Amino acid sequence: MIRFESVSKVYDDGTRAVDGLSFDVPAGSLLALVGPSGCGKTTSLRMINRLIDATSGTIALDDIDVLSTDRVALRRKIGYVIQHAGLFPHRTVVDNVAALPRLLGGDRKATRTRALELLELVGLDERFAHRYPWQLSGGQQQRVGVARALATDPPYLLMDEPFSAVDPIVRAQLQDEFLRLQAEIGKTIVMVTHDIDEALKLGDRVAVLRTGGVLAQLGTPLELLTAPVDDFVADFIGGARGYRALGFAGLAGDAALAPESPIRMGETATEGWTIVVDDAGRPRGWVEGGTATADALLTTARFLPRTASLRDLLDGALAAPAGRVGVVDERGVLVGSLTAAAVLSAERAA
Repeated sequence: MIRFESVSKVYDDGTRAVDGLSFDVPAGSLLALVGPSGCGKTTSLRMINRLIDATSGTIALDDIDVLSTDRVALRRKIGYVIQHAGLFPHRTVVDNVAALPRLLGGDRKATRTRALELLELVGLDERFAHRYPWQLSGGQQQRVGVARALATDPPYLLMDEPFSAVDPIVRAQLQDEFLRLQAEIGKTIVMVTHDIDEALKLGDRVAVLRTGGVLAQLGTPLELLTAPVDDFVADFIGGARGYRALGFAGLAGDAALAPESPIRMGETATEGWTIVVDDAGRPRGWVEGGTATADALLTTARFLPRTASLRDLLDGALAAPAGRVGVVDERGVLVGSLTAAAVLSAERAA
């Protein structure tokens, strides 16, 4: 656990960067720090690994005050991921990942083997191991940065705007990959981001800070979306809060699902949009009347699992030419469909 108790940071010129900040980060969870420029996000992060020391208050890792811990020993327990990855340009990818374990006296062969395992864990296969950072895309460099931060298997991870330097498509891919990775490794993480959508997507809880490092609200993404404490938090989170809150709710059961009468390739649909399935009952696409042929098959509409969020289900229904989204079970077998109205009714019933 990471704990802040009445932590403040005041610089010599009187600037108060952080003011009486208190929060807990339970073990294995991710806290996202967000807020406007000058709210003390990065200062708060850097006080955890003592790149900056707090003026007052206590920061504790598993009830041990960081100020009572040797800086070097402290940082060995904390992985650190920054913008642009901060890789050594003259070292190969595998040597970047293995650098700190080797510095700490690890066996060369063992550290390189572990580095290759970590690269695979973050989605980079052995083909990338002997490339140099300049030979990688921005997203690939960020993956290497995450692997390097995990190389000593630290219990804590600090992330400072880790995905902000890449384009929106790659950022979304990295966020999805990181969610998968965190589900597997379960680190205790504090992440700084300026992107409220990223904070809501990745954070188990989100801390919204005001200018001057004052905590405005701490809560789950759903709590912030549905119950902002004041206008500042509501304005910072932005519009469409009700729609975005659907991303944190799902179907309570199958009662809202409408039955479908799918057909197979070569069969004829009587009227309207009909789902075409394979012999196992898995959807292949839609056909609008007529015979289900390869040329007639519409494959661009999504079929979503019954575990999908209401937001994704609503989006799928609105985007589908049929006006409804096909829903599948864990085996990918069609179980029914939902209209947009049915999704909204399910949300009101939740």
